[in-house]
Amino acid sequence: MLLKTLSPFPFQFELFGNQYHYHYIFETLAFIIGVRIYYYLKKGITDPISDENRLWIMLGAMLGALIGSRVVAVLETPEIIGHLTFSVLYQSKTIVGGLLGGLFGVELMKKIIGVNVASGDIYVIPILIALIIGRIGCFSMGIDEPTYGIPTHLFTGMDLGDGIPRHPIMLYEIIYLVLLVFIFNGLKHKKLINGDRFKLFMVLYFLFRFLIEFIKPYHSLFFNLSSIHWSALFIFIYYYRFIIRISKEILHKQ
Repeated sequence: MLLKTLSPFPFQFELFGNQYHYHYIFETLAFIIGVRIYYYLKKGITDPISDENRLWIMLGAMLGALIGSRVVAVLETPEIIGHLTFSVLYQSKTIVGGLLGGLFGVELMKKIIGVNVASGDIYVIPILIALIIGRIGCFSMGIDEPTYGIPTHLFTGMDLGDGIPRHPIMLYEIIYLVLLVFIFNGLKHKKLINGDRFKLFMVLYFLFRFLIEFIKPYHSLFFNLSSIHWSALFIFIYYYRFIIRISKEILHKQ
């Protein structure tokens, strides 16, 4: 108990006599700043997709993300499926499911409105920045947010609120996301096939989430793999042609 009282987690603020997590503030900031960065970047390019179609595509992404984030989150704890309530479903969400559902929502909407042009590249940097901001909020919650890691004796171990040194998963992810920002910022002047930047982002992010899941106290869905693992495997299969092509190009350059 002594160790627990020494931990600053979770970070909270008081409002009208109640304690609230800063996560809610960071979550809102992530959305607002991500959208502003998108519109800022959009000014500097000639978009082959009309503004009207962009709005439809964004609507498809948001609806898909809304559904996907909750489905994958619920599957993270399969034991609750039998007594699932609307409240539990609404409160459950994960960015992996959001990205996966958003991908399906975008592709479905593009088929409906007849857009055949790749549309994801412009979203990469805004998504990365929004993720970093959101993950700061998740990190501030400590063990109150089910994104903490298993106990560890490594120097990176942190007391996230229960007196046990754990892998600070969100801190690892923030560092990784910052590195991706530098990588994709360096790629902005490279001549790549339209859509490759978004595919590369999806593959790299889901690869990280697949690996980092093993040092989280996850629940098995099938074959000792969680819903996050299976979502990542689906992305790898979905983009297998891109993965093979980009791997060959990298090896050829070497």
